[in-house]
Amino acid sequence: MTVTAVPAHATRQGTPGSHRSNHRATSVALAMLAPAAVLMVTFLIIPILLTFGLSFTNARLISPVPAKFIGFDNFTRLFQNATFWKSLLNTVVFAVVIVPLQSGLALGLAMLVNAKVRGTNIFRTVFFLPVVTSMVVVSMLWLFMYQKNGLLNALLAKIGVQGPDWIGDPKWALFSIIVMSAWQAMGFHMVIWLSGLQTIPGELYEAASIDGAGPWKQFLHITWPGLRQTMIFILITITISAFSLFTQVNVMTQGGPLDATSTLVFMSVRTGFLQQQTGYASSISLVFFAIVLTVSLVQRYLTRDKEAKR
Repeated sequence: MTVTAVPAHATRQGTPGSHRSNHRATSVALAMLAPAAVLMVTFLIIPILLTFGLSFTNARLISPVPAKFIGFDNFTRLFQNATFWKSLLNTVVFAVVIVPLQSGLALGLAMLVNAKVRGTNIFRTVFFLPVVTSMVVVSMLWLFMYQKNGLLNALLAKIGVQGPDWIGDPKWALFSIIVMSAWQAMGFHMVIWLSGLQTIPGELYEAASIDGAGPWKQFLHITWPGLRQTMIFILITITISAFSLFTQVNVMTQGGPLDATSTLVFMSVRTGFLQQQTGYASSISLVFFAIVLTVSLVQRYLTRDKEAKR
């Protein structure tokens, strides 16, 4: 038997054909990655870097005077601003209330439409309709409903209750936006909960029924553990969305009355575009980014898998 030795350089470097194949695969991968990379750099990386740089200057949106480096003056001014602390409080209150409210309602709807009964597709469509409707349109509709002589107070008057000025009263304004926001977005998270419910094997419920487990025990020991990854995703997405509250406030209240509905994002946009203080608005955005990043990391840490804790 004749044994043909393979040259060492051929073993190390491969054949010319394999080099061409690897180069072609790399080129295809880079070509497929390029559009997403360009969009990410253009609309994420560059704006973050610009925000970071502008937050340390006195830049204005339209000004003949060049921007100057002023150090931490914007942050000092920001932390002494009562409107900032009020906006931060409103943002935190909105997030703390909307996260359990919206996720809980969405889970309840998902379990209802997941039942094997006739007509569930119709209810899925009805519950999802507010999601595909523009937030501006939804906000304007609820604004008419919330007026003192609007539909909501007219219905309350039918049962002898005098409704408040939902948007004009500082005690009710933020609550009104919370209710409207929960109603508008819970259809989206209902679909996500529903997809998680449909991944749980039906055999588990059959075995639990044979063992005498009721609906509550089935939910506690089968449904909820099976929805863990879905729950983590929903909590993180709702939290980020809650902290970025803007459209509802901009359409319905403009931050009023008496800054009762002002949020960090609304304050940043108003400062940057209406007051044209780009540097000061950038400092608000940078603080907002740090807060959201910290909350997301803490939330992810608290909801990590049990195996990761060991």
